[in-house]
Amino acid sequence: MPKAGKRRTRGDPGTEREAKKKKKAEDQPVMFAAFENRVYDDVFESSTEESSDPPSPLLYRPYIPDELADRADIRAAFRDAEATYEVDTDRRFGVFTLDRHSSCSCLCNDRRLLHLRESAKDAVLLAANSIISLSSYLDDEPLNRCCGLWIQRDDKKNTALVLTSAHLIRAKDPSSARNQWMFEWTGKYHRDASVIVHLLDGATALASLIYLQEHYEIALYEVVVDKQVQLSTFNDNVHSGQDVFRLGRDESLDLRITHGRVEYMIPTRHERCHYMYLSHDEHHLQDDGGPVIDLEGKIVGMVNNQIKDTFLPSSILHKCLDLWRKLECIPRAHLGMTFTSIKFLDPICIERMRRKHNIECGLIVEQVSKESYAEKLGIRKGDIIERLNGKYISTTTQVVGKDVAGHRRDHFHKAKVLNAELNIPIQIFRVTKLCRRARNLTVTVSDCGEDIIEGTYPITVGLWR
Repeated sequence: MPKAGKRRTRGDPGTEREAKKKKKAEDQPVMFAAFENRVYDDVFESSTEESSDPPSPLLYRPYIPDELADRADIRAAFRDAEATYEVDTDRRFGVFTLDRHSSCSCLCNDRRLLHLRESAKDAVLLAANSIISLSSYLDDEPLNRCCGLWIQRDDKKNTALVLTSAHLIRAKDPSSARNQWMFEWTGKYHRDASVIVHLLDGATALASLIYLQEHYEIALYEVVVDKQVQLSTFNDNVHSGQDVFRLGRDESLDLRITHGRVEYMIPTRHERCHYMYLSHDEHHLQDDGGPVIDLEGKIVGMVNNQIKDTFLPSSILHKCLDLWRKLECIPRAHLGMTFTSIKFLDPICIERMRRKHNIECGLIVEQVSKESYAEKLGIRKGDIIERLNGKYISTTTQVVGKDVAGHRRDHFHKAKVLNAELNIPIQIFRVTKLCRRARNLTVTVSDCGEDIIEGTYPITVGLWR
């Protein structure tokens, strides 16, 4: 027999659940990028109560009975009735449940995606609630428009953080049009620009700039919100050829959906080494700051520049946000160089390097900034950086995503990190001398954008006098 004892009284289950939720919110007031269930206040109308609103009129198509077809007055009445019917039909098709053809995405009209359609729809709808739209203004004049992602919420302060593209407040070059930023390393940013967040329920809110990182071209804005927001979730694993979807919002806040595949490419002169690329057949504007998602609805990157189809992978975003939360800035080492990964070359080239020079991996130097420490160290275009901090490197994201403060980051404060100079041991393969050298590369730690300055010299004496 069970032991006698006091019977435990059980309270109302709903009350207990609410109490647990409240305690959990108090214990963890600041929520980081993770999914939250949005709460809706559902209103149910009793089926026993009669609605005071009369039903909409029936929509029947008019016609002329055969026995009246010869009468002119009937034909005139029919024309009036038919015109009224057409107006009423257009009005009826304007309701949101029947307005299905004003915008169609690739998930409806591209039969090549039939094998992805169901899983992709679920993924898009899962990620959609964390995607918002932002617009910027300078002196009450429109500046730019971008998308953004909810990444953090503070329930005590009723605020949330938005991650978006720095293009939102980047100055426009009046001398160029769509490709205004394609031939610049860094630009001018209007940090004092007014920014408005367009919430999904149609409301708007002012946003305050918290931090701007020029090199990675990301910005963090704080918004006062009196309702729950769905935070984003990220997936750091992304590979070449992977099916992904780029998401954005138009001016009416409708989703824009673009299917593509992840592609590794060699960056052009003014493209950052940490870019990844989206290969696709469509082209939409104003998706900067929007997510690139996988088939589970997780974010694998943030659109950086829809004109060049580049995006910032989540592995870099994660490291950036981790540094910002610890240091209130996102420092990085200014190496004074740009690179191409050997692993992205044609396999014929890779095999030749391995066979003739015993080179398995590394980064090929594409550009060396004029008068940089790298140039003074003797590094030249075409040389190979094989090791960094004693470790072999194979991709550019291993360099630009690396924590420049290393294991000492907890001992740094913002003032000590920025503008510091560090010596990083590297191993170089010098292609002109066919030899390896170990050197210490001095780098400057900064959270500003890095310009790679092309080496030039003036011609002041002519060949003929």
